Amino acid sequence: MNKSQLVNAIAERVDVSKVDVKRVVDTLFGLMEENLKTGDKVVVSGFGVFSVADSPERVGRNPRTGEAVKIPARKSVKFRSNMDIK
Repeated sequence: MNKSQLVNAIAERVDVSKVDVKRVVDTLFGLMEENLKTGDKVVVSGFGVFSVADSPERVGRNPRTGEAVKIPARKSVKFRSNMDIK
């Protein structure tokens, strides 16, 4: 499911315009991004926890040439689920 499919599904279920739902979804993701950028966790009870993980700088290999390549440090978003899918 992509973002537009999510907006359409929510709009159908709660009988609200797609424009209003899109504004809410964009705001939700924007707030999550702001909190993650500051290093905070985003906890959605009954769904899961989004957090930021630091990946240190490391040495990788170019698969074509075998040459050593330095991969810079970066931050990425991790998700841990709190729900059981039945």
